[in-house]
Amino acid sequence: MKKYRLHHIKQISVTLALLLSVILCGCSSAGKGVNGQVIVYNWGEYIDPETIRMFEEESGIKVIYDEFETNESMYPKVESGAVAYDIACPSDYMISRMIQNGMLSELDYAKMPNARKNIGAQYFEQSRGFDPDNKYAIPYCWGTVGILYNKTMVEEPITRWEQLWDEKYADNILMQDSVRDAFMVSEKICGFSMNTLDPEELETAKNLLIEQKPLIQAYVVDQVRDKMIGEEAAIGVIYSGEAIYTQRENPNLVYVIPEEGTNVWIDAWVILKNAPNKENAEKFIDFMCREDIALMNFDYITYSTPNEAARNLIEDEDIRNSEIAFPDLSRYDNLETYVYLGEEGDSLYNELWKEVKAY
Repeated sequence: MKKYRLHHIKQISVTLALLLSVILCGCSSAGKGVNGQVIVYNWGEYIDPETIRMFEEESGIKVIYDEFETNESMYPKVESGAVAYDIACPSDYMISRMIQNGMLSELDYAKMPNARKNIGAQYFEQSRGFDPDNKYAIPYCWGTVGILYNKTMVEEPITRWEQLWDEKYADNILMQDSVRDAFMVSEKICGFSMNTLDPEELETAKNLLIEQKPLIQAYVVDQVRDKMIGEEAAIGVIYSGEAIYTQRENPNLVYVIPEEGTNVWIDAWVILKNAPNKENAEKFIDFMCREDIALMNFDYITYSTPNEAARNLIEDEDIRNSEIAFPDLSRYDNLETYVYLGEEGDSLYNELWKEVKAY
């Protein structure tokens, strides 16, 4: 699966500047704060820049910050060691892969008290799907994948994935152009796990997607926001954080978690195995788990925070109690997080997805 954020196109100069800074810092103390540095690798537009400035001012630690666009572009760069990152913020299934390959350092929660104090227990519990003993990852943002529909363009409320196969909405349906998210939809309709590797189940899910294909207006990623806001489609598959944004722009839009179940995704802070500045990395993560800082980041990026203390500080009651931003997960069945399926599993899904797209 690929996750995309609002306005996260990364300029090449950012990476070049980072590499130059790391080289210079490796040769001298130039570019370091009074208490050293920490090198952070995160999604584009996925943190309030003011929180970085505040951390540097309060800690005396210089933050060298780099951005990535997808989990798949992040992984090889970290694996190669070309840049000695201290911290990264991958998604659930990629964290699973990094754990399997021994790329992460075990966390010392005693040095990050805000994590244990402020992150809700349900998010640590959900994280066990990819980090079984909560040894490696601290949830930073989370959300669901669901259906966004325009209530003026449908004949009845949309509550189930199977309604995306209804012929009366032909050419008005938007699907995610993502192998794991697309297969998740058909797998949930069939009652399968979205992490299944069973050949018969995958063939069934593939055929269901092929059956749906004539009804699809487009397979999209970022474009789902603009198309739904502009009422160019009636129904779309979307991430919950982006649904919040679309509803601000068009009040006719409604977001639902389908009855058949869905993906609960989590992006989390991890410390790399050979982090050169591990103590500073712990200080950075602890700072980001502070309730006032987590609130600033939530306000900036609109993706749900697992920081319950921060949520309590949200002044807008509608946002604080939003069923989109903060659904009660206990009310839903068949919620899962993605796990890494191995190279063979990834190849299998990709080949089946090619068959769907080529049909």
